[in-house]
Amino acid sequence: MDDLEKNRFTARARRYARVGANVGGVAARMAATRLMGASDREASAVELAAALGNLKGPIMKVAQLMATIPDLLPPEYTAELAKLQNEAPPMGWAFVKRRMQAELGAAWEQKFASFEHHPAAAASLGQVHRAKAHSGAALACKLQYADMQSAVEADLQQLGWLFAIHRRMDPAIDTSEMLKEIASRVREELDYEREAKHVALYRTVLADAPEIRVPNVWPELSTKRLITLDWLEGRKLLEFKSADIEVRNRLTAALYRAWWYPFSRFGVIHGDPHLGNYTAFAGDDGAPAGINLLDYGCIRIFPPGFVSGVVDLYHGLLKNDRDLIVQGYEAWGFRGLTNELIDVLNIWARFIFGPVMEDRVRTIADGVKPAEYGRREAFVVHQALKEKGPVTIPQEFVFMDRAAIGLGGVFLHLQAKLNFHNLFNEAIEHFAVEELAERQRAALAGVGLKPPVPSVRQS
Repeated sequence: MDDLEKNRFTARARRYARVGANVGGVAARMAATRLMGASDREASAVELAAALGNLKGPIMKVAQLMATIPDLLPPEYTAELAKLQNEAPPMGWAFVKRRMQAELGAAWEQKFASFEHHPAAAASLGQVHRAKAHSGAALACKLQYADMQSAVEADLQQLGWLFAIHRRMDPAIDTSEMLKEIASRVREELDYEREAKHVALYRTVLADAPEIRVPNVWPELSTKRLITLDWLEGRKLLEFKSADIEVRNRLTAALYRAWWYPFSRFGVIHGDPHLGNYTAFAGDDGAPAGINLLDYGCIRIFPPGFVSGVVDLYHGLLKNDRDLIVQGYEAWGFRGLTNELIDVLNIWARFIFGPVMEDRVRTIADGVKPAEYGRREAFVVHQALKEKGPVTIPQEFVFMDRAAIGLGGVFLHLQAKLNFHNLFNEAIEHFAVEELAERQRAALAGVGLKPPVPSVRQS
């Protein structure tokens, strides 16, 4: 049977027409903001967020990415684009019925005891509906929007044009590798069969972490564009902003382990760590006991050498060992680094590693206002790169940096006070790249995933 939703020229053409006017408007507004200091940035930002939210697809996904990088956009744009995380306009019920029939057949409703018409969440590539199995089990059904493959290819083409414009307007940072990485990850996110393997991988990786819950996949109710998981009951993390410090510390420690343990032991990260992808579950006493991980589309699997680079850079910064620092950057994929560029990159690295460099209890921001967190460092780095650059951001680095910033943003909301130095060093204790490679190989083979291939770059 033919795949009626493969990458089709007619669907791409429609997407070009829909996105083109918006992208042109976005570029014009950004240029005006950057070059002429336009005074209506707030209104333009609201309009931009509305346009991108209605478009769905990777254009919106990249808007979310841009919103997490300090100093990349004016704060008015960042605030509005950040709202896109879980507020995309949903598909109506008539569309949902057609989509479900396409995935599970004409009698699809009979496969569920119940299926809620209104989505529980709507995002950039699909939306989630609550349902119930005939066994009584609560289910979460993530259904992909129609023609997303064609939309992705059309959007990536236009993003390439936008990034080319950005390189001409702001040559301090070469975004060519960033586009490759975004394209690879978004294409993977379209494949819900791959996402099911990601879920199985995380069930393996976090099997010994009771404070972190990973759902089961329901294969008989899943396809390439529909994935059905256990519904994990929990409360939104923002509900605990004013909770006792013990509760906030417990949730933050669970989040930290959910992110750093898979990376340091298996070379895997959750590349989309925002508040909508976590909830807190209650223990027997009714108090928050840990976190639920809810989405597995944006999972990044790294070559073991990249993880080794992170560990090397940490130890290099801690010991002020310049050779080890350079070794770390080169393992990440940076090439042609001068002493001046290394000094500039160290500003950002010391900011990212800051919370784990000091052996003491602290908050992530350590007294810096959340709205200002990272902006001073980003501004200094950006200005320095204009003089000392340009620098090409390596492909593997893109989602690592984005995820670290996103995770820090979640921590900022909870205002936990922990010894992040101890947490990090527990995660990398007895680190050996050969052992990580073997663990990774076995875990990936166990769920049917291929090992990562390092990006090829010119020295």
